[in-house]
Amino acid sequence: MTASFTIINASYVATAVNANQYPAGELAEIAFIGRSNVGKSSLINSLCRRNGLARTSGTPGKTQTINYFRLAGKLADDSRLEFMLVDLPGYGYAKRAQTARSTWSKFIEEYWLKSSRLKLVCQLIDLRHPPMESDMNVYRWLIEHGLEVQVVATKADKISKSRIRQHIQVIYKDIDMSNLNPAGSILAYSAVSGLGRDELLDVIRNILLK
Repeated sequence: MTASFTIINASYVATAVNANQYPAGELAEIAFIGRSNVGKSSLINSLCRRNGLARTSGTPGKTQTINYFRLAGKLADDSRLEFMLVDLPGYGYAKRAQTARSTWSKFIEEYWLKSSRLKLVCQLIDLRHPPMESDMNVYRWLIEHGLEVQVVATKADKISKSRIRQHIQVIYKDIDMSNLNPAGSILAYSAVSGLGRDELLDVIRNILLK
């Protein structure tokens, strides 16, 4: 597949721990969220082709801030689109104290419900395993609150190509996509091989052009 939307610049903008710290401006926002250790930072770096743009952590659940990156992309006609990529904290890490998890959930919920610039949530789910209960709960919550969601199945290079479709069907069934979001889709993605990168960029482009 030939990319029709190419990222030509990506830079860190701001880190927020409350609404007062959201960056100014009216750029559309594309948010990424997933369970801790799902490979979110690797995917963001792969998508932007900038190693180290989003930092990976050896301690799952460690990053508890919202990080903003300003991206510029070039369309096939050489025109440009700019938007914010928003890196949200991982969810569902079992070792997090219950009180901290409760505070963190409210923080993320505030962003989802109050950011008027949010156009798409990319929910990352590990393709190798059936979705966890937290994956299912987050997906249902997002859909029920009217948010646009693209499910991205990460670490596709960790299983054989012949089994990718089978694993996607498991995710589709377990998160109840057929009932909650019949028009939804699941993209397989590998930050190692680049599988799914062009397809995800096309999804983002189409959202930005709406």
